[in-house]
Amino acid sequence: VQLVESGGDSVQAGWSLRLSCAISGYTHPAYCAGWYRQKPGKEREGVAFISFSGPVTYSESVKGRFTISRDNAKNTLYLQMNSLKPEDTAVYLCAAVSVAPRCDLDTHFNEWGQGTQVTVS
Repeated sequence: VQLVESGGDSVQAGWSLRLSCAISGYTHPAYCAGWYRQKPGKEREGVAFISFSGPVTYSESVKGRFTISRDNAKNTLYLQMNSLKPEDTAVYLCAAVSVAPRCDLDTHFNEWGQGTQVTVS
């Protein structure tokens, strides 16, 4: 399984970005997927999660500003980020797991991408 993120950039506060994560290697689309972020010197933080059938969950820090979605036909995960703030600056990583009883912050993900840098000034 391979996860490759793209779309990171340096933007000004208030701008928007859309991150993408191309997921390959699964024999079926019924995997749980999510976005995490890691700020310098801080622990990895869960941002948003989406199951195969669509239910989503968000961290409180991004709720109302970020939207997670997936295109199962393209095996691609997205994160639309609006009204970006300097505190959103981080490396954003996508994650996936084939079988999980739940798809949220408590999910144990076993597949990870390398990350894409988002800088907001």
